Amino acid sequence: MTSTAHPEAGAPASSLDRLSLVLNCFRSAPALSLTDLSRQTGIPRTSTLRMLERLVRMGWLRRRGTDYELGDALAEFGALSVYHRYLDRVVSPLLHELHDVTGHVVHLGVLDGADVLYLRKVGGLSAPETGTRAGSRIPARSSTIGKALLAAPPRTAGTSGDTRRHVDPAPRIPVAFGTCPSGLGCIGVRIGTLGGVQAGLSISGPVDHVRFDHRDAAPVRMAAAAIAQHLGFAEAARARSA
Repeated sequence: MTSTAHPEAGAPASSLDRLSLVLNCFRSAPALSLTDLSRQTGIPRTSTLRMLERLVRMGWLRRRGTDYELGDALAEFGALSVYHRYLDRVVSPLLHELHDVTGHVVHLGVLDGADVLYLRKVGGLSAPETGTRAGSRIPARSSTIGKALLAAPPRTAGTSGDTRRHVDPAPRIPVAFGTCPSGLGCIGVRIGTLGGVQAGLSISGPVDHVRFDHRDAAPVRMAAAAIAQHLGFAEAARARSA
């Protein structure tokens, strides 16, 4: 038996169908007005406006003046869907092994604009204060991953704020040592390019437990090098199959 709640002729009956119609409009245009969306979907302006307001509150859309564009929430979902295919059965064990060796929380993240977007988090019991999760983001300049990715290879040792940049004889793998905003000790390392963006790895733990020398830095760098090697092989295989 069909539903008696039949909307306007030509407009989809299902809320999900309407939502899909609205979002699909942004495939061909970065920003659209209420009038544009109502015309393209065939949904009345009042119904379209209610849907748009709800999508803005959810973070799926963003309003700029009279126009609407895709919001951060959808952008994060899209980024995660792209990056997750790289984090296969080879990468995840390396993250768990790094957690086992150091005893600290491990983060894998990518540089996304001015932020670091976390793709993986392993551990948490040793540093529950991190307040992070896969899919969350933090300003790059407040993250040791971000600092490692943003830093040019240092020429001399020095101190900048609470971050001591490591003088690395192999500058292709920058390392950042420091204290996170949460007060935890952190070590961040650049991995390389992941899906066209810069990726990095870090460990975090109580300051008095993190060893800011080769004892904790070496395992992080080794894990980063192993991931970089794997991703390099993966990129080459994709290029050959393209």
